[in-house]
Amino acid sequence: MIETPYLLFLGDAPDGLAAKVAQGIRDWRPENCVGQYRMESCRADMNLPDVTLEEAKVAGAKTLVIGVANRGGVISQAWKKVLVQALEEGFDLASGLHNLLRNEPDLVAVAQATGRSLHDVRVPEVSYPIADGVKRAGKRVLAVGTDCSVGKMYTTLALDASLRARGMKSTFRATGQTGILITGDGVPLDAVVADFMAGSIEWLTPPNEEDHWDVIEGQGSLFHPSFSGVTLALIHGGQPDALILCHEPTRTHMRGLPGYALPSLEDVRDLSLRLAQVVNPECRVVGVSINTQHMGEAEAARYCAEVEARMGLPTVDPFRHGAGRLAEALAG
Repeated sequence: MIETPYLLFLGDAPDGLAAKVAQGIRDWRPENCVGQYRMESCRADMNLPDVTLEEAKVAGAKTLVIGVANRGGVISQAWKKVLVQALEEGFDLASGLHNLLRNEPDLVAVAQATGRSLHDVRVPEVSYPIADGVKRAGKRVLAVGTDCSVGKMYTTLALDASLRARGMKSTFRATGQTGILITGDGVPLDAVVADFMAGSIEWLTPPNEEDHWDVIEGQGSLFHPSFSGVTLALIHGGQPDALILCHEPTRTHMRGLPGYALPSLEDVRDLSLRLAQVVNPECRVVGVSINTQHMGEAEAARYCAEVEARMGLPTVDPFRHGAGRLAEALAG
């Protein structure tokens, strides 16, 4: 078990999106956050107290969580001094990066010498099966996006909370490192061997009561040249009964790929539905989630209204406005 509360390490993140792990924990588990530690060149800010390691320890922090999600998931050499010092100060370390803490000899040596723990969240702990495509009892909803990091996790967490608030049976199913750090369970899908990716999602969303919803956290985008494979595994392994489209309208290009424009919501709807109906012919698109964090209130409301009129689907920012209308779409 990863001990709480956390000190969120933002390192030298160039912007808030690069520290999305920290942002997710702050927004969904604020009670677990003592503060943030930022290096001099950091441009991200979670609006938490900036604290030293010593101050965080006095405040009760048990684990330093690497809150950065950089391209390739690497542990920067520039971070090492802080990570080593954190172990020496009595912190455990937790990371969701592909570059594992346990593969860093210097960190392993210090952890062993100090009796501290290294937690690598992005390591599959189960021998997942190959997907068989057999229809399972229960219901499933999946978030699919126009790009990476557009709010798929926020959408599904908010939807799960809204469904349970209505007395409906619902379980959030984490598929990425931030969701796992927030809930304590899930599948680190992008670290699963390709042949077993869809099977891991079948395992994550087993047969259930007919009126129970598994709310599956989305990953990547079918239109992103780097990360489309993980999205397709979610679609086929999840066998969703419902899809929610997710979009961040201020993007000028795909995350990390300046040469690629974002697809339209209509393109995402059509392709996602076509692929979902390979494994579940009854799948339908039930709503649209818009990430309006970079918009003012009036602009956000206007944009959602325009998309709703165009798409004919309930359209909200579930973090800003609540996911009630999306939950109603599933209930209906």
